[in-house]
Amino acid sequence: MKAVSNLIGCIMVLFFINACTPASILGTGAGSAMVIAEGDRSMGSVIDDATIKVNVAAKFINSEDNLFVDISTTVLNGRVLLTGLVDNQEIRIDAVRRVWEVEGVQEVINEIQIGNRATLKEYANDLWINTQAKGLAAKAVGLRIVAYNFETIQGKVYIAGITSRPEQLEDLINAVKTIKGVKEIVNYVIIKEN
Repeated sequence: MKAVSNLIGCIMVLFFINACTPASILGTGAGSAMVIAEGDRSMGSVIDDATIKVNVAAKFINSEDNLFVDISTTVLNGRVLLTGLVDNQEIRIDAVRRVWEVEGVQEVINEIQIGNRATLKEYANDLWINTQAKGLAAKAVGLRIVAYNFETIQGKVYIAGITSRPEQLEDLINAVKTIKGVKEIVNYVIIKEN
């Protein structure tokens, strides 16, 4: 089982590093640059956040507690949102400590839960909720969906992002509330003043 977990972790690392490096962000063309600007973040901020995310991933990969597999990270303007499920409080504290070791981190928002997913059905339900949230968000806000990240843990949906349009955020939250199985919505979206 540990070998399978390690193999999955390695595959995820390769995908993550390839998909989120600053070079791939810069090399994706003018269309993406326009979307990033629409997302209320500068290219420099996107690159800084991608660098922090890669460095956090490296810290988590070197952990003996499967932090890379068990914890998801979202980085926006140096703020790191941690979500996931771990076995005990010591692992939760270790994850936060490792994130603070990364240069450029301004704030750590620790939403790591202690426990485990009781069944594959529970995991599939969270995945379904997350997929529905992204779909409804795309319908509600269009291309500006790139400004938002979603994580779902045991029916609790975490939304992180940056926007200069509070009314758009309200539409998005109202849309996510309609998804069957959503128990709570935790909003970490930064409202940027124009």
